[in-house]
Amino acid sequence: MPFQIIRNDITKVSADIIVNTANPKPIIGSGTERAIYEAAGKNELLAERKKIGKIAAGQAAVTSAFALNAKFIIHTVGPAWTDGLHGEKDILRACYENTLALAAELNAGSIAFPLIASGVYGFPKSEALNIALSEIGKFLLTHDMNVTLVVLGREAFSLSKQLIGSIDAFLDEHQVTELEQREYTEGRDYDSIRRRRAAQQLLQNSIVPNTFQTNSEQLEQLLSKTGDTFQQRLFRLIDARGLDDVTVYKKANIDRKVFSKIRCKQDYKPTKKTAVAFAVALRLNMQEMTDLLACAGLAFSPGDKFDLIIAYCVQNGIYDIFEINAVLFQYGQPLLGD
Repeated sequence: MPFQIIRNDITKVSADIIVNTANPKPIIGSGTERAIYEAAGKNELLAERKKIGKIAAGQAAVTSAFALNAKFIIHTVGPAWTDGLHGEKDILRACYENTLALAAELNAGSIAFPLIASGVYGFPKSEALNIALSEIGKFLLTHDMNVTLVVLGREAFSLSKQLIGSIDAFLDEHQVTELEQREYTEGRDYDSIRRRRAAQQLLQNSIVPNTFQTNSEQLEQLLSKTGDTFQQRLFRLIDARGLDDVTVYKKANIDRKVFSKIRCKQDYKPTKKTAVAFAVALRLNMQEMTDLLACAGLAFSPGDKFDLIIAYCVQNGIYDIFEINAVLFQYGQPLLGD
């Protein structure tokens, strides 16, 4: 998965590059920076950091990673938050842009970020997150690299209160509705009704037996009446949208190798989070998403939190997969992509 969000100590993460939210001067600061120095070997790291000297806000510089499970540490200096009117947002964007550009120069295959400036520098966490997602998303549209956003505790990660309130209300409304429906139908034998309807549908779609046909011929005719596979439907949708493969798998947060496997394998069976990721990349509405999932033998459930969050995003025109994944992460759900 090209982009993911995890809860962990960044010093425990394995990546080609670990990003340090650095002090401008070559000293050991607090928070994430101190943890990185301690884990890497503070004497060795500090000695190399002193060779670089002062780093300006928004800029980035590289050192060895020493004892960390990484090749390099990129040190970037975030903005201290005042009121948002002193260029803080532009500086934070520059931190991600310059760090990712340097990582590309180093031919890194993976990089792990903390949420820059959201700790001791006091940058509002929801705004820091929006900038991180935006800059990482832009970078991944033109580069192949695995990017991980690492947050240590629940308090270190925050969506806007307005968005959380709106999603909570949506979830409450639909989960209450689902509960009421279950209570209303309690005691009714809907399982047998569903089985009978399924059997009727199967009969409608099946061929009429012919005593002169072999079992093999009958099976071939039955299979010929089935609909698109997931792979077939996916590529028809890509063509219908006038999109190219690279744009689609990048917008879907899908690894290039996984996409190549789908391209070559007609009977490919995706996981639900992979199928939904493609639906998001193609900006499908709920009915189109449902149809695409059905081609893979998957379905939405009216009481499932993951499904309700996807429905909320679609209904509200949210198709940025990084933003959707931030919401899913906030609610403890699987992230979209593969």
